[in-house]
Amino acid sequence: MDSAGGKFSGPKSGLKLYHESDSIYSDHNVVERFMDDSHPYNSATDSGARSEEDSAEDSQLSTAMLKYMGEILMEDELEDRNCMFQDRVALLAAEKSFYDVLGDPSPPSPPPPPNPPLYSNAATNDRKRRKNQHPDEASKIQKEQSEACNQSKTSGIKKKRNKGEVVDLRALLTQCAQAMAAYNHRAANDILMLIRLHSSPFGDGSQRLAHFFANGLEARLAGTGLQIHTALTTKKTSVGDMIKAYQLYFSACPFTNMSNTYANGVIEKLAEGATSLHIIDFGVLYGFQWPCLIQLLSLRPGGPPKLRITGIDFPQPGFWPAERVEETGRRLANYCKRFDVPFQYKAIAQRWDTIEIEDMEIDKNEVIVVNSINNRMENLLDETVTDKCLKDAVLELIRRMNPDIFIHGILNGNFNTPFFLTRFREALFHFDALFDMLDATVGRENEGRMMFEREMYGKDIMNIIACEGSERIERPDIYKQWQGRNERAGLRQVGLEEEIVMKVRSIVKKDYHKDFAVEVDGGWMLHGWKGRVLYAISCWKPSHLHL
Repeated sequence: MDSAGGKFSGPKSGLKLYHESDSIYSDHNVVERFMDDSHPYNSATDSGARSEEDSAEDSQLSTAMLKYMGEILMEDELEDRNCMFQDRVALLAAEKSFYDVLGDPSPPSPPPPPNPPLYSNAATNDRKRRKNQHPDEASKIQKEQSEACNQSKTSGIKKKRNKGEVVDLRALLTQCAQAMAAYNHRAANDILMLIRLHSSPFGDGSQRLAHFFANGLEARLAGTGLQIHTALTTKKTSVGDMIKAYQLYFSACPFTNMSNTYANGVIEKLAEGATSLHIIDFGVLYGFQWPCLIQLLSLRPGGPPKLRITGIDFPQPGFWPAERVEETGRRLANYCKRFDVPFQYKAIAQRWDTIEIEDMEIDKNEVIVVNSINNRMENLLDETVTDKCLKDAVLELIRRMNPDIFIHGILNGNFNTPFFLTRFREALFHFDALFDMLDATVGRENEGRMMFEREMYGKDIMNIIACEGSERIERPDIYKQWQGRNERAGLRQVGLEEEIVMKVRSIVKKDYHKDFAVEVDGGWMLHGWKGRVLYAISCWKPSHLHL
């Protein structure tokens, strides 16, 4: 499913990036150039400048994460454990149940969904409604459906199912959302039924996209978004199957590899000559990032420094909230022992806004690195639903830690708005690129792909589309918004390391699909697919250090 246009490459193809709401399919939607083609980071020749020896070392380090995942899969009783990827949502569900039992009004309830439910089931209620539908109304709805089917915008997703029938799935999804935003639930219900006829979790990328968005729209229409999302995220999910699916994602898509390579390169360079390195990792999860760095430190002339990792993540529901974060520490300790790297670990599993600087046990003689590249900050509530913006609170905590570097990786999404229709459109453009990406790199019958789409993308889409207020925990911002947040928190941006950027570009060009690319805008390294920026990473320091 290769595309001839839309690549970030260099001066030959022309560097073109899109805003979140612009199509990845048509050149007329190109809106800006982020960087001059002559900039060294964006040159087309840098990826060939590195030696074969460096490339071999890169490949060996890249496989360290996959081998580490394989070792986790070999652990006993793995199937009895829940997956860490959705702990934040499971915790929210557990808290709401707890407060319901106590009859306590806390935590504060979000405002009710803007679309009150009219139907509990789209198909059942449609059959009941058609018996008493006014002929003029039915004719109007049929006309709307016909117009939706016949639209053929260049930027749309077109699917031909029967001879002579062309359905623009993205246009139908947008029309359904527009009908819901206008409280025209009958029209929304009819359009949703039409979408169901042409979508499938087993089809191509656009059909899968439409399937999961239709799930979200139906839940929103029925007013059951929170219940369905909670059920999806609290059901027992096999850790082994999820890690296998993540292995597939890592092998097919470079985004994790790009962020890890850049972050670890920056840390390795910063730690040169240091006797003690303290990494404070917000969103440690299973610690997939660190095997590569541990190997790099073990090869350092003169021996490795003492490595301290403070692993921070959201608590798991139940009586042992820090259990899985502690398990990550034990795995990393065993890995460090294998490579003779002195190691110390501390697990913190609590709400990030409740963490105190004293919890970090910071030693001023250490090189201190704050790392957050697993996109977990997007789950923090912001000023649209709470008086205390938790994103800003965590950034201020990081500034007060006075780290030598703060490495910040983000999911570049413009669908964190309380306005449903705007949020829907932006989410549709974003996930359109993600499903297209997997369709181009992984076979449609691959079970790991289907599980990743269902457990990761599907759950996120359900939360974004069907939940409101504090129940909506998927709250990504674009990198330019994070730029403003970080600066307001008292952080200043540090320039990118040119050599490491070139290394990342080389890995992507050599090992991954041609439509993946790396570009630079200011102090951000951008990761994209067919011209759309999906992730970004940058480095920061407390501004007061250089006053």
